[in-house]
Amino acid sequence: MRKCLILGVAMVVMLSGTSWALDDTPENRARQADRYLAATPPREMIRDATEQISRSIPQEQRQQFKDLMTKHLDIGALEASMKRAMTQHFSADELKALANFYGSSVGRSAMKKFGVYMADVMPVIRNELIRAQAKADLELNTPETPRKPEE
Repeated sequence: MRKCLILGVAMVVMLSGTSWALDDTPENRARQADRYLAATPPREMIRDATEQISRSIPQEQRQQFKDLMTKHLDIGALEASMKRAMTQHFSADELKALANFYGSSVGRSAMKKFGVYMADVMPVIRNELIRAQAKADLELNTPETPRKPEE
């Protein structure tokens, strides 16, 4: 009896370290992409982003802006494009991990904060990219300083 218990515990320890990897097939990628899209519905993502963007618009124009953004959005095309890109760039295991995380309570909580986070960092990212581009342009358009001949 004791040997069975020890053997059982040893097997559980050994198996818990085993990764239950999915076969990286197009079908598994598609199935895991669907799980991810169910955990992070694009419609909600767009609604949250639109809400964040609308905060930069005068109060009296916000609702009209939000209505027009959702009215003209083809959510089906967006979802299809997202799924196509995910299954092209991520493995089945990567998509599974994303779906597991964003489907968890911690992942859902993090996702709800993502729009506010992006609203905070996007102006900085935009400004830094503009500065980097200006410096690159200056560097590319500045003729090299001629070197003095060695004496």
